[in-house]
Amino acid sequence: MKFFNSVVFAFLFTCLSTFAQQPNILWITIEDTSPQFIGSYGNENASTPVMDKFTKEGVQFTNAFSTGTVCSPSRTAIITGVKTYELGTGNHRSNYAIPSDIKGFPYYLQQAGYYTTNNSKTDYNVANEKAFIAEAWNESSGKAGWWDREDEQPFFAVFNYNESHQSRTMTNPYDWYLEEVLNQLPEEDRIGESEFEMPPFYRDSPEMRKQMARVYNSIKLTDNRIGELIGRLEADGLLDETIIFIFADHGEGMPRGKTNGINFGYRVPFTIWFPPKYAHLSPWKIGTSTDELLSFEDLAPTLISLVGEKVPGYLKGRVLLGDTRDDEVDKLFISSDRSDNGIDMVRTVTDGRYVYSRNYLPFMPEARYIRYMEIGEIKQLMRRDYENDVLNPLQKSLFEPRSPEVLYDIENDIWETNNLIDQQQHKALVEKMRTALESHIIESKDVLFLPEYELERISKVSTPYEFRQESSRYPIKDIYNVAKLAGLQGEKIILQQLDFLKSENDIERYWAALGLRSQEKELLLPFTDRIAASLDDTYPPAAITLAAVLYEMNQNGDAADLLKKHVLSSDKHLALMTINYLIYSDHKSPFIKVIEKVYRRENDDYNTSAASKDFLGSLGMVPNNFDYK
Repeated sequence: MKFFNSVVFAFLFTCLSTFAQQPNILWITIEDTSPQFIGSYGNENASTPVMDKFTKEGVQFTNAFSTGTVCSPSRTAIITGVKTYELGTGNHRSNYAIPSDIKGFPYYLQQAGYYTTNNSKTDYNVANEKAFIAEAWNESSGKAGWWDREDEQPFFAVFNYNESHQSRTMTNPYDWYLEEVLNQLPEEDRIGESEFEMPPFYRDSPEMRKQMARVYNSIKLTDNRIGELIGRLEADGLLDETIIFIFADHGEGMPRGKTNGINFGYRVPFTIWFPPKYAHLSPWKIGTSTDELLSFEDLAPTLISLVGEKVPGYLKGRVLLGDTRDDEVDKLFISSDRSDNGIDMVRTVTDGRYVYSRNYLPFMPEARYIRYMEIGEIKQLMRRDYENDVLNPLQKSLFEPRSPEVLYDIENDIWETNNLIDQQQHKALVEKMRTALESHIIESKDVLFLPEYELERISKVSTPYEFRQESSRYPIKDIYNVAKLAGLQGEKIILQQLDFLKSENDIERYWAALGLRSQEKELLLPFTDRIAASLDDTYPPAAITLAAVLYEMNQNGDAADLLKKHVLSSDKHLALMTINYLIYSDHKSPFIKVIEKVYRRENDDYNTSAASKDFLGSLGMVPNNFDYK
């Protein structure tokens, strides 16, 4: 018995000793926030003393980027460590299958003895989400925290703060904001409507300032909440044992930020704070900032390595901390795809200073129709000002077709007001970044060049992640040769796209059709017969897209009939694609009745229903009020 007790004591002592050597990790994620609205990033009008304190005492990253511009793709990249265009998870709340051996990374921390908790947002863009969550976390709930772990057990605790979410900053009614945000702040903490500078792409009017003040006060409330949490950590005697991460899940939840594939959508505030005990784990000098490039792909391997576990081979991000730290990179590749009912596709490369983005659906503007945006008063003000012609050219540009390519110098143009893409002095840089991006798309086998209709079909028998690796089934190089023409204009490009309409590959024909949608109508008219001849394409996404092209050219009756048919399709992806094309049509009236049917249907797909409301809302037929479901 003495021997048994000695063995048990030795085992427990070993476990506790191991625990004592491991840092606790507190991970604070804040919603929808860009660095431009944080004091330590240079905004003297912001009031974020808690975040500023930990930035001053820790390490501030000036080049941290989300791998998506809306919550579920971003959070899926965080929790899996795999980029969305490899996993197939880039489209907001799509829930496609992923391989069973790709796990939420806290699973690996559990193997190292950590108690893992999430309080409480998940929003992981994967199939079988409940099982995925259960495997990753010891507890994921509104009550989860470090307080339920075993004595001396190290913890990894995540807290998600909604106070700065888009619902607070713009979407929910102003009265709701007053009750849930402004009235939660002491009088001395409130930021007035004249106490900040307006971003130049918003009109500086009293009405817009009233809306913009919501951003500052929502972030202030977030900062207060973070202070309360860290106060509890300190009261529990754990501050000196805990490494703290504070960062946003993507860019600001305001028009032109969140959902857009530009710096304002991607770049996030990001701080790591080290207690003196673990300062040796930081490769950066404590109390400084670093311009080292970081993306959310790096977080999973960093945390797994930090706790002493082997990093799985499928993780390609960098290890940032500790003895196994990887070399710095000179560029990041990031992406933006569908958000709610607003389809889109943008691929981006950045070196931190310059951000180059390629828009594959440039006929849709930056301020495209997304119902969750449209019901916000600020978006309605902006549309009204646009219609009343009181906006300057920059402000108007949010509602007009995008350039297929943009290049911004963030060091000298933080609000991205000057597209450098055609400037001679940047020609070599543009070519370098364009080439790097195209090579990366092919090398990574970007599976999101498939329409969602196809991703859904694949997920029934396999996973997009695995499908993309079979070159015979997914010839990405051939597909991209067609896709890279999308958005480029001119007769030479049109002729290439028309030739690709004859391809035996469904996806090539789809991209040829999508490219034609961005061509000028006057240039397309001489080719009307050739486009009409392809209207009977057997692949639905290609046929729908061609119908949208042809209808926009001459209001062709056969094209209109095909579009009406697919508005009512039982396939939600085909219906959503069709309605999105029609939202940006200059000839909407023949489709009002059929889209009203979608609007009136009960239990319809959320995104299809939202798109129908945006179509009718664009005609003033549906009020843009908060009761949008």
